[in-house]
Amino acid sequence: MEYKDYYKVLGVPKTATQDEIKQAYRKLARKYHPDLNKEANAEEKFKELGEASEVLNDPEKRAAYDQMGSQWKDGQNFQPPPNWDAGFEFNGRGAGQEGFGGDQFQQGFGNSDFFESLFGRQGRQSGRQAPAQGQDHHAKILINLEDCYRGAKRSISLKIPTVDATGHVVLIDRTLDVNIPKGIRAGQHLRLAGQGGEGARNAAAGDLFLEIAFNPHSIFRVDDKDIYLTLPLAPWEAALGATVSVPTPDGSVSLTIPAHSKAGRKLRLKGKGIPSSSANHPTGDQYVVLEIALPPANSESEKEAYLAMAKAFDFNPRTHFPTH
Repeated sequence: MEYKDYYKVLGVPKTATQDEIKQAYRKLARKYHPDLNKEANAEEKFKELGEASEVLNDPEKRAAYDQMGSQWKDGQNFQPPPNWDAGFEFNGRGAGQEGFGGDQFQQGFGNSDFFESLFGRQGRQSGRQAPAQGQDHHAKILINLEDCYRGAKRSISLKIPTVDATGHVVLIDRTLDVNIPKGIRAGQHLRLAGQGGEGARNAAAGDLFLEIAFNPHSIFRVDDKDIYLTLPLAPWEAALGATVSVPTPDGSVSLTIPAHSKAGRKLRLKGKGIPSSSANHPTGDQYVVLEIALPPANSESEKEAYLAMAKAFDFNPRTHFPTH
């Protein structure tokens, strides 16, 4: 997938105001509208302009797009960084409702894979609400894996994109205290009632929905409700068996390593995955994947030990290779 420089598409600098972006889009959209321009690439160019406008004319999408970083160049091979949009508070408008939604030049030609990888097929959309009620807001937050094992109270900071008096997109910070319930999983949402957009004419405020994701962990990998850990073993522990201390997000436990264990073997610690939050979300397991760690052979005595091993064992790890 190729990175798209939407500023380059519209021919505006990254410092452009929202009005300058609108003007640039209108000018180019008229030029390349398929009904007015019969050049072979006019429709594709028009589609590209509409996509760039959809992002840059929406202060929320623009702020998130800018925050992702400017190290990529137009056309460069690209994959979105994990949780690239975490920490941004979105108001839940559907795609096309900001900027030129309904504009005579925007016709739903669809969007590129690049756009959909960032914003989804239709962008972020909210549920149906009463006209005066405040809009629901949405944000993704990152928590530590250990928080879902014990529950926690955390202070989180969110960035709210808005347009200032000069027409530039700026970020306003707000901080909230959030109770992280035990057993919550990646992809689930916390609802903070009344923390969304303000309602009109004394109507109720909308809600804030926080999508949960986990911070990368130094030793654990999460797969839905299960946890994975790679456990290094000395060769003699794998060959002879051993009892070793194994970390879990909720404290260390003793694990028996069967004799003759090989690298890649997977052992299960039942019930040591993400805790249950309800009958519909049973407790997960922790899987321990064995890895054989070789001791170094730096000193003369260490080298002698390896040579003694070579003499003691009639062992060839390549016997499965063809002989011709």
